[in-house]
Amino acid sequence: MGDVTQQRREFMRLGVKGLAAFAGGSLLSNCNSTFPRQQASAAKIDDGLFGNLSTLGPLQAPDENGMMLPAGYRSRIIARTGQRPVPDSEYVWHMAPDGGATFQADDGGWVYVSNSEMPNNTGGVGALRFNSRGDLVDAYSILSDTTDNCAGGKTPWQTWLSCEEHDRGMVFECDPFGVKKAQAKPALGVFNHEAVAVDPINQHLYLTEDEPDGCLYRFRPTNPFPDLNEGILEVAIVNDVKGHLSVSWQQIIDPTAAFSSTRNQVAAAARFDGGEGIAYHNGTIYFTTKGDNRVWAYHIANQKLNILYDVATSPTPVLSGVDNVTITPTGDVLVAEDGGNMQLVALSESGEVVPVLQLVGQDESELTGPAFDPYYRRLYVSSQSGYSDSGPGFTYEIYRVT
Repeated sequence: MGDVTQQRREFMRLGVKGLAAFAGGSLLSNCNSTFPRQQASAAKIDDGLFGNLSTLGPLQAPDENGMMLPAGYRSRIIARTGQRPVPDSEYVWHMAPDGGATFQADDGGWVYVSNSEMPNNTGGVGALRFNSRGDLVDAYSILSDTTDNCAGGKTPWQTWLSCEEHDRGMVFECDPFGVKKAQAKPALGVFNHEAVAVDPINQHLYLTEDEPDGCLYRFRPTNPFPDLNEGILEVAIVNDVKGHLSVSWQQIIDPTAAFSSTRNQVAAAARFDGGEGIAYHNGTIYFTTKGDNRVWAYHIANQKLNILYDVATSPTPVLSGVDNVTITPTGDVLVAEDGGNMQLVALSESGEVVPVLQLVGQDESELTGPAFDPYYRRLYVSSQSGYSDSGPGFTYEIYRVT
Protein backbone atom coordinates (compact mmCIF):
# COMPACT_ATOMS: atom_id res chain seq x y z
CA MET A 1 0.00 0.00 0.00
CA GLY A 2 2.26 2.74 -1.31
CA ASP A 3 -0.25 5.57 -1.37
CA VAL A 4 0.40 8.08 1.44
CA THR A 5 -3.29 8.96 1.78
CA GLN A 6 -4.24 5.32 2.23
CA GLN A 7 -1.53 4.95 4.86
CA ARG A 8 -2.96 7.95 6.70
CA ARG A 9 -6.46 6.44 6.57
CA GLU A 10 -5.18 3.14 7.95
CA PHE A 11 -3.32 4.92 10.70
CA MET A 12 -6.46 6.81 11.70
CA ARG A 13 -8.49 3.61 11.59
CA LEU A 14 -6.15 1.93 14.03
CA GLY A 15 -5.80 5.00 16.23
CA VAL A 16 -3.12 4.66 18.91
CA LYS A 17 -2.53 1.09 17.81
CA GLY A 18 -1.54 2.43 14.40
CA LEU A 19 1.84 3.69 15.56
CA ALA A 20 2.84 0.22 16.67
CA ALA A 21 1.54 -1.21 13.43
CA PHE A 22 3.66 1.14 11.36
CA ALA A 23 6.73 0.59 13.52
CA GLY A 24 6.40 -3.17 13.47
CA GLY A 25 5.62 -3.42 9.77
CA SER A 26 2.31 -5.17 10.44
CA LEU A 27 0.12 -2.59 8.74
CA LEU A 28 0.61 -4.07 5.29
CA SER A 29 -0.26 -7.56 6.46
CA ASN A 30 -3.34 -6.19 8.19
CA CYS A 31 -4.64 -5.03 4.81
CA ASN A 32 -4.31 -8.36 3.00
CA SER A 33 -8.03 -9.09 3.33
CA THR A 34 -10.46 -7.46 0.93
CA PHE A 35 -11.75 -5.11 3.61
CA PRO A 36 -10.32 -4.34 7.06
CA ARG A 37 -12.35 -6.00 9.80
CA GLN A 38 -13.16 -3.94 12.87
CA GLN A 39 -13.94 -5.38 16.30
CA ALA A 40 -16.04 -3.00 18.34
CA SER A 41 -14.62 -2.53 21.80
CA ALA A 42 -16.83 -3.16 24.81
CA ALA A 43 -18.92 -0.14 25.65
CA LYS A 44 -21.63 0.46 28.17
CA ILE A 45 -24.81 1.09 26.22
CA ASP A 46 -27.94 1.95 28.16
CA ASP A 47 -31.12 3.06 26.43
CA GLY A 48 -29.14 5.62 24.47
CA LEU A 49 -30.78 8.61 22.83
CA PHE A 50 -34.57 8.35 22.56
CA GLY A 51 -34.48 5.07 24.47
CA ASN A 52 -37.66 5.63 26.49
CA LEU A 53 -40.32 7.19 24.30
CA SER A 54 -42.77 7.74 27.15
CA THR A 55 -40.36 10.11 28.93
CA LEU A 56 -39.24 12.22 25.98
CA GLY A 57 -41.89 14.87 26.24
CA PRO A 58 -43.00 17.26 23.49
CA LEU A 59 -40.72 18.88 20.95
CA GLN A 60 -39.48 22.30 22.03
CA ALA A 61 -39.13 25.53 20.05
CA PRO A 62 -36.56 25.41 17.22
CA ASP A 63 -32.94 25.82 18.29
CA GLU A 64 -30.39 28.00 16.49
CA ASN A 65 -30.18 25.36 13.72
CA GLY A 66 -33.93 25.32 13.12
CA MET A 67 -34.35 21.92 14.80
CA MET A 68 -37.10 21.08 17.27
CA LEU A 69 -36.00 18.55 19.90
CA PRO A 70 -37.28 17.25 23.25
CA ALA A 71 -36.15 19.16 26.33
CA GLY A 72 -32.54 18.38 27.23
CA TYR A 73 -31.40 17.70 23.66
CA ARG A 74 -29.23 19.84 21.40
CA SER A 75 -28.04 19.86 17.79
CA ARG A 76 -24.97 21.09 15.96
CA ILE A 77 -24.17 21.31 12.26
CA ILE A 78 -21.10 19.23 11.48
CA ALA A 79 -21.03 19.55 7.67
CA ARG A 80 -22.47 21.76 4.95
CA THR A 81 -22.61 20.71 1.32
CA GLY A 82 -20.07 22.53 -0.81
CA GLN A 83 -17.80 23.29 2.15
CA ARG A 84 -14.89 21.52 3.82
CA PRO A 85 -16.02 19.99 7.13
CA VAL A 86 -12.39 19.84 8.26
CA PRO A 87 -10.23 22.85 7.27
CA ASP A 88 -7.04 20.86 6.59
CA SER A 89 -8.86 18.15 4.63
CA GLU A 90 -9.20 18.37 0.86
CA TYR A 91 -12.67 16.84 0.89
CA VAL A 92 -15.62 19.12 0.22
CA TRP A 93 -18.83 17.72 1.74
CA HIS A 94 -20.94 16.27 -1.03
CA MET A 95 -24.25 17.51 -2.35
CA ALA A 96 -27.53 15.70 -1.63
CA PRO A 97 -26.49 13.68 1.45
CA ASP A 98 -28.71 10.63 1.86
CA GLY A 99 -28.42 7.24 3.60
CA GLY A 100 -25.75 6.82 6.27
CA ALA A 101 -24.27 4.65 9.02
CA THR A 102 -21.50 4.72 11.64
CA PHE A 103 -18.50 2.46 12.17
CA GLN A 104 -16.33 2.13 15.26
CA ALA A 105 -12.56 2.55 15.19
CA ASP A 106 -10.09 0.79 17.44
CA ASP A 107 -9.18 4.03 19.22
CA GLY A 108 -12.74 4.56 20.48
CA GLY A 109 -13.61 6.99 17.69
CA TRP A 110 -15.91 6.34 14.76
CA VAL A 111 -16.77 7.18 11.17
CA TYR A 112 -20.09 8.42 9.81
CA VAL A 113 -20.57 7.62 6.12
CA SER A 114 -23.10 9.43 3.92
CA ASN A 115 -24.31 8.74 0.40
CA SER A 116 -24.49 11.44 -2.25
CA GLU A 117 -27.67 11.18 -4.32
CA MET A 118 -26.33 13.03 -7.34
CA PRO A 119 -26.96 12.08 -11.00
CA ASN A 120 -24.76 11.26 -13.99
CA ASN A 121 -21.77 9.71 -12.25
CA THR A 122 -21.39 12.63 -9.82
CA GLY A 123 -22.58 10.70 -6.75
CA GLY A 124 -20.69 8.52 -4.29
CA VAL A 125 -20.09 8.29 -0.55
CA GLY A 126 -18.35 10.67 1.84
CA ALA A 127 -17.06 9.99 5.35
CA LEU A 128 -16.58 12.00 8.54
CA ARG A 129 -14.00 10.70 11.04
CA PHE A 130 -14.44 11.44 14.77
CA ASN A 131 -11.97 10.80 17.58
CA SER A 132 -12.90 9.18 20.89
CA ARG A 133 -14.02 12.57 22.28
CA GLY A 134 -16.42 13.08 19.40
CA ASP A 135 -14.28 15.75 17.71
CA LEU A 136 -14.43 15.83 13.92
CA VAL A 137 -10.87 15.21 12.72
CA ASP A 138 -11.05 14.16 9.06
CA ALA A 139 -13.31 13.99 6.00
CA TYR A 140 -12.78 12.03 2.78
CA SER A 141 -14.43 10.12 -0.06
CA ILE A 142 -14.86 6.32 -0.02
CA LEU A 143 -16.75 6.03 -3.35
CA SER A 144 -16.97 8.33 -6.36
CA ASP A 145 -18.19 8.46 -9.97
CA THR A 146 -21.44 6.60 -9.26
CA THR A 147 -25.04 7.70 -9.77
CA ASP A 148 -27.89 8.51 -7.39
CA ASN A 149 -26.47 6.80 -4.31
CA CYS A 150 -29.60 6.81 -2.21
CA ALA A 151 -29.61 4.58 0.86
CA GLY A 152 -27.70 1.38 1.64
CA GLY A 153 -26.81 -0.75 4.61
CA LYS A 154 -24.12 -1.53 7.16
CA THR A 155 -22.61 -5.02 7.30
CA PRO A 156 -21.54 -6.93 10.44
CA TRP A 157 -17.99 -7.05 9.03
CA GLN A 158 -17.89 -3.25 9.06
CA THR A 159 -18.39 -2.23 5.44
CA TRP A 160 -20.99 0.03 3.87
CA LEU A 161 -23.22 -1.17 1.03
CA SER A 162 -24.13 1.88 -1.05
CA CYS A 163 -27.13 1.53 -3.38
CA GLU A 164 -27.64 3.29 -6.71
CA GLU A 165 -31.22 4.40 -7.34
CA HIS A 166 -31.70 4.08 -11.09
CA ASP A 167 -32.79 1.41 -13.58
CA ARG A 168 -29.27 0.01 -14.00
CA GLY A 169 -28.29 0.66 -10.41
CA MET A 170 -25.92 -1.59 -8.51
CA VAL A 171 -24.67 -2.05 -4.95
CA PHE A 172 -21.11 -1.04 -4.05
CA GLU A 173 -19.28 -2.36 -1.00
CA CYS A 174 -17.21 0.41 0.58
CA ASP A 175 -14.55 0.58 3.28
CA PRO A 176 -15.64 3.34 5.69
CA PHE A 177 -12.00 4.03 6.61
CA GLY A 178 -11.04 4.63 2.99
CA VAL A 179 -8.21 2.11 2.91
CA LYS A 180 -9.61 -0.28 0.32
CA LYS A 181 -11.21 0.66 -2.98
CA ALA A 182 -14.99 0.20 -3.24
CA GLN A 183 -16.20 -2.82 -5.20
CA ALA A 184 -19.37 -3.32 -7.27
CA LYS A 185 -21.47 -6.35 -6.29
CA PRO A 186 -23.54 -7.23 -9.40
CA ALA A 187 -24.75 -10.49 -7.82
CA LEU A 188 -27.00 -8.33 -5.60
CA GLY A 189 -28.99 -7.41 -8.68
CA VAL A 190 -29.26 -4.60 -11.19
CA PHE A 191 -32.34 -2.49 -10.52
CA ASN A 192 -33.57 0.73 -8.92
CA HIS A 193 -31.94 0.02 -5.58
CA GLU A 194 -32.91 1.84 -2.41
CA ALA A 195 -31.52 0.11 0.68
CA VAL A 196 -30.18 -3.18 2.03
CA ALA A 197 -30.28 -4.91 5.43
CA VAL A 198 -28.17 -7.82 6.61
CA ASP A 199 -29.51 -10.81 8.55
CA PRO A 200 -26.36 -11.96 10.40
CA ILE A 201 -27.93 -15.15 11.74
CA ASN A 202 -29.01 -16.73 8.44
CA GLN A 203 -26.42 -14.82 6.41
CA HIS A 204 -28.95 -13.31 4.03
CA LEU A 205 -29.37 -9.81 2.63
CA TYR A 206 -32.71 -8.06 2.04
CA LEU A 207 -33.08 -5.27 -0.52
CA THR A 208 -35.78 -2.73 -1.35
CA GLU A 209 -36.62 -1.28 -4.76
CA ASP A 210 -37.82 2.29 -5.29
CA GLU A 211 -40.50 1.74 -7.93
CA PRO A 212 -44.30 2.08 -7.70
CA ASP A 213 -44.42 -1.63 -8.57
CA GLY A 214 -41.14 -2.51 -6.88
CA CYS A 215 -40.22 -5.73 -5.14
CA LEU A 216 -38.62 -6.97 -1.96
CA TYR A 217 -35.54 -9.11 -2.62
CA ARG A 218 -33.44 -11.60 -0.68
CA PHE A 219 -29.85 -12.51 -1.51
CA ARG A 220 -28.38 -15.82 -0.35
CA PRO A 221 -24.61 -15.80 -0.88
CA THR A 222 -22.91 -18.94 -2.14
CA ASN A 223 -20.03 -18.59 0.31
CA PRO A 224 -20.12 -17.51 3.95
CA PHE A 225 -19.99 -13.83 4.84
CA PRO A 226 -18.27 -11.56 3.94
CA ASP A 227 -18.16 -12.90 0.36
CA LEU A 228 -20.96 -11.27 -1.66
CA ASN A 229 -19.56 -12.02 -5.10
CA GLU A 230 -21.82 -14.98 -5.86
CA GLY A 231 -25.20 -16.13 -4.71
CA ILE A 232 -28.89 -16.46 -5.45
CA LEU A 233 -31.13 -13.40 -5.73
CA GLU A 234 -34.76 -14.08 -4.87
CA VAL A 235 -37.97 -12.06 -4.92
CA ALA A 236 -40.73 -12.12 -2.31
CA ILE A 237 -44.12 -13.66 -3.04
CA VAL A 238 -46.78 -12.69 -0.51
CA ASN A 239 -49.70 -14.97 0.24
CA ASP A 240 -52.78 -13.45 1.88
CA VAL A 241 -54.94 -15.91 3.81
CA LYS A 242 -57.83 -14.10 5.48
CA GLY A 243 -55.69 -11.07 6.14
CA HIS A 244 -52.70 -13.02 7.40
CA LEU A 245 -49.67 -12.43 5.20
CA SER A 246 -46.94 -14.99 4.66
CA VAL A 247 -43.88 -14.80 2.42
CA SER A 248 -42.20 -17.28 0.12
CA TRP A 249 -39.26 -16.70 -2.19
CA GLN A 250 -38.55 -17.45 -5.86
CA GLN A 251 -35.22 -17.16 -7.64
CA ILE A 252 -34.43 -14.37 -10.10
CA ILE A 253 -32.78 -16.08 -13.06
CA ASP A 254 -31.19 -12.96 -14.57
CA PRO A 255 -30.11 -10.71 -11.65
CA THR A 256 -28.04 -8.47 -13.95
CA ALA A 257 -31.18 -7.68 -15.97
CA ALA A 258 -29.43 -8.43 -19.24
CA PHE A 259 -32.65 -9.58 -20.93
CA SER A 260 -35.50 -8.42 -18.69
CA SER A 261 -35.96 -5.97 -15.84
CA THR A 262 -35.31 -7.67 -12.53
CA ARG A 263 -38.71 -6.93 -11.00
CA ASN A 264 -40.60 -8.39 -13.97
CA GLN A 265 -38.95 -11.80 -14.16
CA VAL A 266 -41.28 -13.51 -11.67
CA ALA A 267 -44.96 -12.99 -12.46
CA ALA A 268 -46.11 -13.80 -8.93
CA ALA A 269 -43.75 -11.32 -7.27
CA ALA A 270 -45.36 -9.14 -4.61
CA ARG A 271 -45.52 -5.44 -5.46
CA PHE A 272 -44.57 -2.77 -2.94
CA ASP A 273 -45.34 0.86 -3.64
CA GLY A 274 -41.97 2.58 -3.55
CA GLY A 275 -39.61 0.60 -1.32
CA GLU A 276 -37.43 2.83 0.86
CA GLY A 277 -35.37 2.27 4.03
CA ILE A 278 -34.78 -1.18 5.49
CA ALA A 279 -33.18 -2.43 8.71
CA TYR A 280 -32.66 -5.69 10.62
CA HIS A 281 -33.28 -6.09 14.35
CA ASN A 282 -33.63 -9.19 16.48
CA GLY A 283 -34.95 -11.52 13.77
CA THR A 284 -37.17 -8.96 12.04
CA ILE A 285 -36.71 -6.98 8.84
CA TYR A 286 -38.35 -3.54 8.93
CA PHE A 287 -38.88 -1.60 5.70
CA THR A 288 -40.89 1.36 4.44
CA THR A 289 -42.95 2.04 1.31
CA LYS A 290 -43.43 5.70 0.46
CA GLY A 291 -46.27 5.32 -2.05
CA ASP A 292 -48.73 4.20 0.62
CA ASN A 293 -46.87 5.49 3.71
CA ARG A 294 -46.49 2.13 5.39
CA VAL A 295 -43.87 0.58 7.64
CA TRP A 296 -43.65 -3.21 7.32
CA ALA A 297 -42.23 -5.93 9.55
CA TYR A 298 -41.10 -9.26 8.09
CA HIS A 299 -40.51 -11.90 10.76
CA ILE A 300 -37.81 -14.14 9.40
CA ALA A 301 -38.32 -17.28 11.50
CA ASN A 302 -41.99 -17.81 10.60
CA GLN A 303 -41.93 -15.82 7.32
CA LYS A 304 -44.89 -13.71 8.42
CA LEU A 305 -45.43 -10.16 7.22
CA ASN A 306 -47.41 -7.44 8.96
CA ILE A 307 -47.90 -3.68 8.76
CA LEU A 308 -46.38 -1.88 11.73
CA TYR A 309 -47.67 1.52 10.64
CA ASP A 310 -50.16 2.70 8.00
CA VAL A 311 -50.92 6.40 7.71
CA ALA A 312 -54.41 5.59 6.42
CA THR A 313 -55.43 3.64 9.53
CA SER A 314 -53.15 4.89 12.32
CA PRO A 315 -54.91 6.64 15.23
CA THR A 316 -51.92 9.01 15.31
CA PRO A 317 -51.08 9.57 11.61
CA VAL A 318 -48.21 11.97 12.26
CA LEU A 319 -45.76 10.14 10.00
CA SER A 320 -45.83 10.63 6.22
CA GLY A 321 -43.25 10.53 3.46
CA VAL A 322 -41.65 7.47 5.05
CA ASP A 323 -38.02 7.00 4.01
CA ASN A 324 -34.75 6.00 5.75
CA VAL A 325 -34.95 3.87 8.88
CA THR A 326 -32.68 2.96 11.79
CA ILE A 327 -33.24 1.10 15.07
CA THR A 328 -32.77 2.33 18.64
CA PRO A 329 -31.00 0.07 21.18
CA THR A 330 -34.42 -0.67 22.71
CA GLY A 331 -35.80 -1.85 19.37
CA ASP A 332 -37.93 1.12 18.34
CA VAL A 333 -37.95 1.94 14.63
CA LEU A 334 -36.90 5.48 13.70
CA VAL A 335 -38.33 6.63 10.37
CA ALA A 336 -37.12 9.77 8.57
CA GLU A 337 -39.56 11.78 6.49
CA ASP A 338 -39.07 12.73 2.86
CA GLY A 339 -41.37 15.71 3.00
CA GLY A 340 -44.20 15.45 5.51
CA ASN A 341 -43.29 17.63 8.48
CA MET A 342 -39.55 16.91 8.13
CA GLN A 343 -39.66 14.82 11.26
CA LEU A 344 -37.84 11.79 12.58
CA VAL A 345 -40.54 9.60 14.12
CA ALA A 346 -40.16 6.64 16.49
CA LEU A 347 -42.45 3.60 16.18
CA SER A 348 -42.64 0.95 18.89
CA GLU A 349 -44.09 -2.54 18.76
CA SER A 350 -46.60 -1.42 21.40
CA GLY A 351 -48.05 1.11 18.98
CA GLU A 352 -46.45 4.35 20.14
CA VAL A 353 -45.85 6.92 17.38
CA VAL A 354 -43.59 9.68 18.72
CA PRO A 355 -41.82 12.49 16.81
CA VAL A 356 -38.28 12.83 18.22
CA LEU A 357 -37.08 15.77 16.12
CA GLN A 358 -38.30 18.15 13.44
CA LEU A 359 -36.62 20.60 11.06
CA VAL A 360 -38.42 23.90 10.54
CA GLY A 361 -38.39 25.90 7.30
CA GLN A 362 -36.90 23.09 5.20
CA ASP A 363 -40.10 21.65 3.75
CA GLU A 364 -38.63 21.22 0.25
CA SER A 365 -35.84 19.02 1.57
CA GLU A 366 -35.61 15.40 2.78
CA LEU A 367 -34.56 14.19 6.22
CA THR A 368 -31.96 11.51 5.52
CA GLY A 369 -29.23 9.27 6.89
CA PRO A 370 -30.27 8.71 10.54
CA ALA A 371 -27.58 6.72 12.37
CA PHE A 372 -26.42 6.46 15.98
CA ASP A 373 -22.77 6.56 16.97
CA PRO A 374 -21.47 3.17 18.21
CA TYR A 375 -22.35 4.10 21.80
CA TYR A 376 -25.87 5.35 20.98
CA ARG A 377 -25.06 8.71 22.60
CA ARG A 378 -25.21 10.76 19.42
CA LEU A 379 -27.45 10.69 16.38
CA TYR A 380 -26.45 11.86 12.90
CA VAL A 381 -28.97 13.00 10.32
CA SER A 382 -28.94 15.19 7.21
CA SER A 383 -31.23 17.65 5.50
CA GLN A 384 -30.61 16.80 1.89
CA SER A 385 -31.15 20.23 0.34
CA GLY A 386 -31.66 22.51 3.33
CA TYR A 387 -33.87 25.54 2.88
CA SER A 388 -34.53 25.03 -0.84
CA ASP A 389 -35.02 22.16 -3.27
CA SER A 390 -31.46 22.42 -4.58
CA GLY A 391 -29.24 22.91 -1.55
CA PRO A 392 -27.04 23.49 0.21
CA GLY A 393 -27.76 20.64 2.60
CA PHE A 394 -26.68 20.13 6.19
CA THR A 395 -25.52 17.20 8.29
CA TYR A 396 -26.32 17.39 12.00
CA GLU A 397 -25.30 15.75 15.24
CA ILE A 398 -27.91 15.43 18.01
CA TYR A 399 -26.89 14.81 21.60
CA ARG A 400 -28.33 14.98 25.11
CA VAL A 401 -27.20 17.60 27.63
CA THR A 402 -29.31 16.61 30.68
